[in-house]
Amino acid sequence: MPPPVPHTPTPDGRAFDLHGPAVPASPLILSVPHAGRDYSATLLAQARTGIDTLRRLEDRWVDHIAAPLVNRGFSVLVARAPRAMIDLNRHDREVDPVMVDRLPRDTTLHSSAKLRGGLGLLPRRLPGVPELWRGPLPWAEVQRRIDTVHRPYHAMIARLMAAARDAHGHAILVDLHSMPPLPPPAAGKSAPGIVLGDRFGRSAATRLLTLAADVAAGHGVSTALNHPYAGDYMLDRHGRPDRGMHAIQMEIDRSLYLDPALDRPGPGLDRMQAVLAGIVDALAVELPRSGWPLAAE
Repeated sequence: MPPPVPHTPTPDGRAFDLHGPAVPASPLILSVPHAGRDYSATLLAQARTGIDTLRRLEDRWVDHIAAPLVNRGFSVLVARAPRAMIDLNRHDREVDPVMVDRLPRDTTLHSSAKLRGGLGLLPRRLPGVPELWRGPLPWAEVQRRIDTVHRPYHAMIARLMAAARDAHGHAILVDLHSMPPLPPPAAGKSAPGIVLGDRFGRSAATRLLTLAADVAAGHGVSTALNHPYAGDYMLDRHGRPDRGMHAIQMEIDRSLYLDPALDRPGPGLDRMQAVLAGIVDALAVELPRSGWPLAAE
């Protein structure tokens, strides 16, 4: 297996690792929220199913694609806590009430299509697996996960973006994910290998998404913009292009960097590392200017 982003289990229960400087060396910051692989014995005991099923929630090994950028000194934030425990790309009140015991009466929860599909802050089910957990969690445990994982992760992103903007005049967050292979959009068309999202222009200047797509095309990888993945809470929370803070989501087809079973890093990893590096390098030197178009409100 190729060298990964450094990720050695530690006894301190750390929820994420920050690689690179706290004041980013460029405007570009990377976030990898769904590749966490630290499954505690307590979490596994709460599950109705085995760890292999819980791992279906992961963006399998996508942190490996960012490894060369860590080695080059970019600021890269990588989750340790698995998505099965808490989804960092959901609002901290995007919780299915069925999953919670002793919910305080004055607590307001948020609903969404993702939550109704079983993929809220606390993932509940997967296709073919109607219930992942043995029973509801005490609200105190839900709050503990929010306080020790969700809030610190987003606070760190906010600090990194503020530091990058102060040092370089603007900040660009690339939130890195992976996706199952997509079907071709039409007969004779190639399936997109990368989907870039900016909440339909609300979380970043349109020029940034176009530039990233152009770089990917130069590497022979087709892209789609905002469909079927436009980004979620990460972009909603941290993308403020009117304040010089831009956020884009990048979904990479797992078949492009994993083995045929989509289980372990495969022969395409080097190529996708080069694609991501090319995109990051291009975005990092794209200077802000008044001509950057923003989506109309």
